[in-house]
Amino acid sequence: MKIGIYGGTFNPPHLGHMFSAQAAMELLELDRLFFIPAAQPPHKELPAHGAEGPDRLAMAALMADGLGERLRRRDCVAALDLELRRAGRSYTSDTLAELHDQYPGDELWLLMGSDMFLTLQHWYEPEKIMALAGIAAFARSEGDSAGALAAHAAYLNSTFGARTRVIELPQITDISSTRLRSLLAEGRGSGYLWPTVYGYILRKGLYGADRDLTTLSDEELRAASYSMIRAKRIPHIRGTEETAVRLAERWGADVERARRAAILHDCTKYLDMEEQKALCAQYGVELDELEQKAVKLLHSKTGACIARQVFGAGDDIYWAIFWHTTGKADMSTLEKVIYLADYMEPTRDFPGVEVLRGLAETDLDAAVLLGLEMSIEDLEDRGMTPHHNTLEARDWLLAHRA
Repeated sequence: MKIGIYGGTFNPPHLGHMFSAQAAMELLELDRLFFIPAAQPPHKELPAHGAEGPDRLAMAALMADGLGERLRRRDCVAALDLELRRAGRSYTSDTLAELHDQYPGDELWLLMGSDMFLTLQHWYEPEKIMALAGIAAFARSEGDSAGALAAHAAYLNSTFGARTRVIELPQITDISSTRLRSLLAEGRGSGYLWPTVYGYILRKGLYGADRDLTTLSDEELRAASYSMIRAKRIPHIRGTEETAVRLAERWGADVERARRAAILHDCTKYLDMEEQKALCAQYGVELDELEQKAVKLLHSKTGACIARQVFGAGDDIYWAIFWHTTGKADMSTLEKVIYLADYMEPTRDFPGVEVLRGLAETDLDAAVLLGLEMSIEDLEDRGMTPHHNTLEARDWLLAHRA
């Protein structure tokens, strides 16, 4: 197996890092790649107003998740806390030695920018570094001299026996982390960041980006919401937003409220049972016996709470998110729209979904009823108990449909 190691402060991780890593994955034919944020780099001090290690690790993990999805190779890219767990300065030789012990027999490649490559011989224990890993240098700006990089590669090979590769980047994002932090403090710079990383920065108020989360634009709200989930879930949320907007326009619900409910409806999807229950307790949400055991029923409730308490959503958005999983008796038009949009958005593929999509354009209540009946049948076929709110929603529509 070939493993790429990409270290740095990642303060913050930006598209330059991401696109360089993608090029390395493809050109070196790497099987895995690890982003490794430094605790304390040997060659410089961390900036006074930068992010702490746990935040830099979280942002690197979001970038790794996005890159894995971009490459359609989920879980082949990850962020490791290897250096953050280690006391003192983050020496690359120590990191490579630890990875070599963890992955004996695998081929390691250390990834770096051209400026670092040209000074590698001055690093701590350079001979150990080049014995443990091949060295891949990114030619990432027009100022990088191919001749100088080739000459230095030859020098490292003759002096240290180094294996080297120069990677010509097809896509260049020429921004320093210092400059990017300044832009973020001015309310700019989002275009240099993977959206989920930007959303994390907004939610945490890092780098002076101390925004009022209750007044975010739709684009900013998407970034913030996406930063709370796995990248593989984003197409579903996009599809739910697209479908909710169309249904709201068709059936007279508030389009912007439908949009924002859809953007936020799954924001707590990946919290575990303990985290879900803690949020329910924090916000006074009482759970019945089934909900105490079924974690899949809780994200709608906790997502509604986060939408209201963190992002300032009104009561109608709160309840539309709250009921989007089970439904309930006598739903509002917005609640029906979000329930259906989540159930039948374009990435959904199950028997009868096309019938449901067609019905949603002609009879909203009939479509909701069909969705409820399909959900109940599916659960019963799998030996699971439908929630009483789902049964009550079906029965209410059967009794009240004209």
